[in-house]
Amino acid sequence: MSNAAEQVEERSAEERLRERRREALRGARRVLWRGGLSGTIRQRLASLVEAAPEVYDVDESADIYGNGVVAALEERVATLLGKEAAAFFPTGTMAQQVALRCWAGRTGNPMVALHALAHPEVHERHALAQVSGLRPVRLTGEPRLPTADEVRDFEEPYGALMLELPLRDAGFVLPTWEELTEVVEAARERDAVVHFDGARLWETTVHFGRPLDEIAGLADSVYVSFYKSLDGFAGAALAGPKTLVEEARTWRHRYGGMAFQQFPTALSALVGLERELPRLPEYVRHARVVAAALREGFAEAGVAWARVHPEEPHTHQFQVWLPYDADVLLEAAVRQAEETGTYLFSGYWDRGGPGLAFTEVTVGAAGLEWTADDVKAAVANFVALLSG
Repeated sequence: MSNAAEQVEERSAEERLRERRREALRGARRVLWRGGLSGTIRQRLASLVEAAPEVYDVDESADIYGNGVVAALEERVATLLGKEAAAFFPTGTMAQQVALRCWAGRTGNPMVALHALAHPEVHERHALAQVSGLRPVRLTGEPRLPTADEVRDFEEPYGALMLELPLRDAGFVLPTWEELTEVVEAARERDAVVHFDGARLWETTVHFGRPLDEIAGLADSVYVSFYKSLDGFAGAALAGPKTLVEEARTWRHRYGGMAFQQFPTALSALVGLERELPRLPEYVRHARVVAAALREGFAEAGVAWARVHPEEPHTHQFQVWLPYDADVLLEAAVRQAEETGTYLFSGYWDRGGPGLAFTEVTVGAAGLEWTADDVKAAVANFVALLSG
């Protein structure tokens, strides 16, 4: 068989596995998290139609370029985060570029200090530099947030410090409250503004032991997402001083983010704030139960090397590392769902080294039904599939 034919066959096998995964997720009776991606368009629209009247007068006219329901969403976010104002954006990538661009104009310094694993560095194709003319510099590559000393002692002056809370690609990790306040103070000593990449800021209150507005109050500006934890359709918001937000609206228009109508997305975000936001602390607490049961389950199943990271999750999301190839783990996870109706690890598996892979685990409303014994039983079945 030629190399080209082998590649076609390999892609076809991957596509079949991905399709099996989608079908398994939709058909599974038991999962730890069932986000909107597992539903059909019909199901998502029906859910929004049912819930929207709880959060907004749906007999009003649809929004036009950001008025109406979009403006109501912006006001709600600003209040929750304790900021003067907030602006809706179609994506977080755009929101953060605009925020940091505006701050660079005000500080006169285009340098942005951030973590090597921060979202703009890993997932945005160098947009800060290529699109917005900013200069990202990496404070650290360690799997934790930057320390106060790293912020204070960095050898070049920077205009803004960007902190991703939690740091997803390091395992959804957070600093302690004391560490976070020290980092912010160190940035102030450098005359730098502080911006929070708070895509998942909503679920940090349990770990920090503080309300949202107090956490957001440490930063000059904050970005939040509406779909990552709140299960909205899409969208984001930038919150901060009124003058900054007004300038950000101008740049939003220039970047192409001034969409004619955004009412479905805005309504889904309001529903998320009403329904999911109050439940996130419960998800975080139960994620710790699930994580402990996973550790115990793998130990009882005789898996020589297995890791849950962090051992006690900081949010309702964490990583699981296992000593197998990623494709082997994905096949076993899908088979478990197909054969038993239980989809323990519904995320994709990424290669973490030779014979080592990891996946992200999210505990949501569906996961609250799992006891520790349920988790350990599912682990035993999953390991049996790996061994079979």
